[in-house]
Amino acid sequence: MDRFAHLQWPFFDERHQKLAREADAWAAQNLAHSHGQDADAICKRLVQDLGCAGYLHHSATEKPDVRSIALLREVFAYHSGLADFSFVMQGLGSGPIALSGNKQQKDEYLKKAAAGDAIAAFALSEPDAGSDVQALSTTARRQEDGWVLNGTKTWISNGGIAHFYVVFARAEEGISAFVVDAAEVDASERIDIIAPHPMAVVKLKNSKGTLLGEAGQGFKLAMRNLDIFRTTVAAAAVGFARRALDEALIRAKDRKMFGKTLGDLQMSQGKLADMATSIDAAALLTYRAAWKKDVKGERVTREAAMAKMFATEAAQAVIDDAVQLLGGLGVKRGHPVERLYREVRALRIYEGATEVQKLIIAKDLLKG
Repeated sequence: MDRFAHLQWPFFDERHQKLAREADAWAAQNLAHSHGQDADAICKRLVQDLGCAGYLHHSATEKPDVRSIALLREVFAYHSGLADFSFVMQGLGSGPIALSGNKQQKDEYLKKAAAGDAIAAFALSEPDAGSDVQALSTTARRQEDGWVLNGTKTWISNGGIAHFYVVFARAEEGISAFVVDAAEVDASERIDIIAPHPMAVVKLKNSKGTLLGEAGQGFKLAMRNLDIFRTTVAAAAVGFARRALDEALIRAKDRKMFGKTLGDLQMSQGKLADMATSIDAAALLTYRAAWKKDVKGERVTREAAMAKMFATEAAQAVIDDAVQLLGGLGVKRGHPVERLYREVRALRIYEGATEVQKLIIAKDLLKG
């Protein structure tokens, strides 16, 4: 089975095919170190490796090509959840700077993020403001020498290892975006999750920040950034699901039982058929949204929401089926399918939970 058969779909150019295959070969040779419990150390090295290999220029850029980002996320997720995480966080964390930063901010932060010389973080969520962004309470006050921020952010990916944070806070003009250097925040309270990632509570106390774009335009900026990267969450889910299917197929062909192989049993065949169909459907939704964003240059709010909702839910189901087919091996610590089972769960929550995606889709339908 050719894992890259979908590259022949009309959504892609030849450069996309070349990028995906080259990245896959690079990942197979360079990501053996990317599994383990010391997520901080692993991610620091991954950012440097991805930067040196040139892949971060696709995510931390002023001219994002969503199809390229999505394909790279699919490839990296297939090989390593932390590689996918490190790759996309450089883009998500520097995206607002690429969209609205001035020349000085781009030179100081964006270029370093693209080279892997600085780790980026996106600080939007708060203890009482997750899906409801308008409820955020972190404040920003203008002073003669700049802006001062106060408040608490939580569930911040790369928290504790980032060199800079893009922070969203409420100013007199409304929600605004700021770049805050790591030295200005307290990220010592770490959050331990089921699939180890660098994550922290980020506290701001009279922290100095520089304004991104115009004051009061932070909510729109956050949504523009998420509009680029939300589709790519679906691509990561496709990568996770493809790896789960491949592991299940290996087991189905090799596992002997009742005088046959596991794959000879009709119930196993039914699961495999459902898994493969779900993956193709998820990939079609994902790359349709990416193609429309890149080629048509249109808002893809509904298409991105459909892709993220379906692909992440489908990946969860595919991986659960893989665990079932592998039996005890599927829950053995360190097995690829066991890792996938822990890694996939967060995708149905971050950058808009499944329930939020359904609301987005329905509102868009009703509006039309």
